[in-house]
Formats: sequence, structure tokens, C-alpha cells
Amino acid sequence: MIQTAIAMDLVNLLDYQKDAVVSKTIIDKKTGTVTLFAFDQGQGLSEHTAPFDAMVQVLDGQVEIRIDGSPHRLGTGQVIIMPANQPHALKAVAPFKMLLTMIRSGG
Repeated sequence: MIQTAIAMDLVNLLDYQKDAVVSKTIIDKKTGTVTLFAFDQGQGLSEHTAPFDAMVQVLDGQVEIRIDGSPHRLGTGQVIIMPANQPHALKAVAPFKMLLTMIRSGG
């Protein structure tokens, strides 16, 4: 549990690693998670589904995200919502960093 406010430079919190995906959990609660990722070019996540909505915010670089078969190319500063239960996958077009926010509870 965070007891005090913490300012973070998200882009520089994780370094790229050659041929790898690096992640760091920022918030992990029953109601949701916030995770920072750094993907080297060509790295990605294979197609999968999640039972909750998720938002990807691209902090640096470029990614192609496929949601339910439709490709979406995003760059620095862009966001996309991945709806619950829709298959999605992503691949780094260039090295990229993202903040993934997953909401586990409905409102």
C-alpha cells in the first residue's frame, strides 16, 4: 500500500533489453493493476484474452496491436482500450514502452 505520494518518470523507469520484454508492476490491487513494459523491436505478446477491460498507453516507440483481428498501429502518446474477452496480441514495430492499466471490477 502506498503511504506517500511518489513522482515517477515512467519512460526512464525501465530500460530496453536486447531481444526481451521487461516489466515492472506499479500498482497491484484487487480492483486492478498498472504495469510498465519495455519491448525490444520485434518482441510481443501472443494472442490471448483477458476477462477485464485494459488500456494501453504508449509512452515511447511504436507498436501494432491486434484486437479481434483488426490491426491498430500506435505511437508515442497514443492510447487504446482493449475490451474484455476480445482476443488481442501486440508486436513492437520499434522498441516501445507502454503503461498497461487493467480494471478488474465493474462499475
